[in-house]
Amino acid sequence: MLVRNYVAPEEFRQFTKTDSVKATGIVVGNWVIVALAMALPYYWTNPITVAVAMILVAGRQHGIGGLMHECGHNTMFSSRAANRFVGQWLAAKPVFEELGTYASGHGEHHRYAGSARDPDRGNFEAYPVGRESFRRKMFRDLTGQTGLRRHKAIWRATFGIFSPDAEARKAARPYMSMWLTQIAMILILHLTLHAWLYLIWMGANLTVYMAFIRIRQVAEHAAVPNALSTDVRDNTRTTYGTFMERLTIAPNYVNYHMEHHLLANVPCYNLKGLHELLKARGAYDEVRIFQNYRDVLRHVTRDQGAPEAVPL
Repeated sequence: MLVRNYVAPEEFRQFTKTDSVKATGIVVGNWVIVALAMALPYYWTNPITVAVAMILVAGRQHGIGGLMHECGHNTMFSSRAANRFVGQWLAAKPVFEELGTYASGHGEHHRYAGSARDPDRGNFEAYPVGRESFRRKMFRDLTGQTGLRRHKAIWRATFGIFSPDAEARKAARPYMSMWLTQIAMILILHLTLHAWLYLIWMGANLTVYMAFIRIRQVAEHAAVPNALSTDVRDNTRTTYGTFMERLTIAPNYVNYHMEHHLLANVPCYNLKGLHELLKARGAYDEVRIFQNYRDVLRHVTRDQGAPEAVPL
């Protein structure tokens, strides 16, 4: 797809322009939701409020991870230094990520999307899968099995700090700072609400967060019209999503993934406007855009030989 066929040069500047006020509002908004979610079980402690808090916190962890993604592209703020600081210390480290490592790998995904060299193909190339297979994947996510494997790898990398090898110690430093960030979060909770609420943060990160990531990744690139096409309309998917889906599975405009692959230098808060312009000009006339993630999952999880479920 040639974007210039639909978007004029002066319009490119409109969509690629950063707005640090909007960016700050999104960052603050994500963390405010985390604080409110934590306050819920603090003031009304029962299994229901703890479960609700875990879902909301996992959704915001997903959103905070999305902020790391935006800052990795240097599109969130006008200042490169602000992107680095926010992307590292208010986004990546709290969700056990490293901005530089993530940005490097994600750049390869953009470079090779629509080809067999895409490093992220393992997340979605097997789809569509049977419903029972997908249920097993979700069970592993929600019971912490997927998250524990991830955290074991983080722990192994962290212990490299005690290695006699200088390179191993250097590689372990970013992981040490992840844990120092977690300690800082515990102290903040201790001074504001209660330190035990950190268990909700960690529990959400090990379980619900992993499920949300899986669903989003599948929705973005699984069972697309042609995963090996260079046309982004063939290899990537945009999904509108319900309010609750945008709060959990697709925060911070990440659901406009087709537009993100079309123009990776467009800030997340401008993606919806770009989508609406392209749609109005006929760029998506032959593209199926799902209304919600439930329908996407029905599309990508069907038993062999079974017809695709028709969206309600």
